[in-house]
Amino acid sequence: MIFVGVDWAEAHNDVLVMDGSGAVLGRGRFSTGVTGLAQLHGLVADRAEEPGEVIVGIEIDRGLLVDSLVGAGYQVYGVNPLAANRYRDRHTTSGAKSDAGDAKLLADPVRTDRHNHRPIAGDTDEAGAIRVLARAHQGLVWTRQRQINALRSALRDDFPAALCAFGTDLAQTDALAILTIAPTPERARGPSRTKIAAALRRAGRQRNLEQRATELPTSLRTKQPEAPWQIAEAFGAASAARVAVVVSLNGQIAELERALSERFDRHPDAEILRSLPGLGLVLGARVLGEFSG
Repeated sequence: MIFVGVDWAEAHNDVLVMDGSGAVLGRGRFSTGVTGLAQLHGLVADRAEEPGEVIVGIEIDRGLLVDSLVGAGYQVYGVNPLAANRYRDRHTTSGAKSDAGDAKLLADPVRTDRHNHRPIAGDTDEAGAIRVLARAHQGLVWTRQRQINALRSALRDDFPAALCAFGTDLAQTDALAILTIAPTPERARGPSRTKIAAALRRAGRQRNLEQRATELPTSLRTKQPEAPWQIAEAFGAASAARVAVVVSLNGQIAELERALSERFDRHPDAEILRSLPGLGLVLGARVLGEFSG
């Protein structure tokens, strides 16, 4: 058996090969293109009789580089970057990072305790596509939540009545529709019930429309301390910008959910996963993408 550490970067990959005792058998720095991949495989092939004898440690678990390593028949393990940092702390006193040194720190863990790390399985194209969509969807949800947190903070400072009106769920269509036309206390005093009803209708509300349009002006116009108009308008501009970003993110998240649903429903294991308690479309797709082959 040989053990390989691959420290990847945008411009190059540092590779180190060692035997079971920890002795270094070879090392190199290769480009990230096809030529570099061929050189990487050549370095490994010179020191192993069979691909199954090659055990690789790498910090990423996806991408063309990982696909190439798995496709070659190597046993590939994803080493969490936090775990790699702990290995660095154990073996260096300065804490300094170097690409060549990190390649060794990725080979050592899979040599001594790879049972603590997750092997990367070869994916089918269907599972790989679902994983890409599920991760992109999750990333946008996290991005939206950061924007919502910033919007909530701004409203708490300048327009707390809006938080009373909409609660904590500022990603809901009602909140976004009204904050688009009334992002400040002053502007909230302007729209009539009819205009608010029209905004809610455009945002998609159908049930209890008139009741909601009657309730919102009262909540939004609750007396509160108000900042000078220049500061209030600045807060309003910032809030309106974040509202526009969240609206856009909602649309893109919905598009990804549609694409994810189409891919997930075509997978032969989708029916099994959907039957499990608590696994809806998004969570079921994430489970399938991360653990299925």
